[in-house]
Amino acid sequence: MHDYWAGLGAALSLIVAIGAQNAFVLRQGLLRQHVWAVCLFCAGSDAILISAGVAGAGAIVGAHPGFLLAMRWGGAAFLLLYGLRAFRSAREGGHALRAAETGAATLASVLATAAALTWLNPHVYLDTVILLGAISAKAESRAGFALGAITASFSFFFALGYGARLLQPVFAKPLSWRILDALVGAMMWTIAFSLIRGG
Repeated sequence: MHDYWAGLGAALSLIVAIGAQNAFVLRQGLLRQHVWAVCLFCAGSDAILISAGVAGAGAIVGAHPGFLLAMRWGGAAFLLLYGLRAFRSAREGGHALRAAETGAATLASVLATAAALTWLNPHVYLDTVILLGAISAKAESRAGFALGAITASFSFFFALGYGARLLQPVFAKPLSWRILDALVGAMMWTIAFSLIRGG
């Protein structure tokens, strides 16, 4: 159980930092659009990456800098475009988070965005695969460590996605929605520029 709690704590310390993926899950939770599918996809992706890292894939990823370089530029390009869309939405305004009035995006398009925010982010490989993989090497039970980390991921994403609806009264106001879009755009561009600089 010690390794389980160590894995859970280590994963939470990495996941809770606000990033592009978390902002997207929060947004979908506020809109109440495909929340279950988005949370399951993000947590499931984490489970795959965590398992790979604990199994030793971190050494393989670390030995191929070209892979991380490709992810860095692909992720930066996607985040710049996503941020631009968020800034445009913030400028145009007129959006209020009333689920019944909001045109729902298709499941395919939502999952495609979630996939890009997850798998094109080089930090997910550095944090989830390499870092958690390295930490797990000290555990007596790697399986217990991996299970704890996966539990943290599922707990966090579903809490974020479904907990977002508690903020819905605030985001029923168009101004709140514009502020959120502006913050998301700024976050996406900040991460994109950090990737371009190689940070």
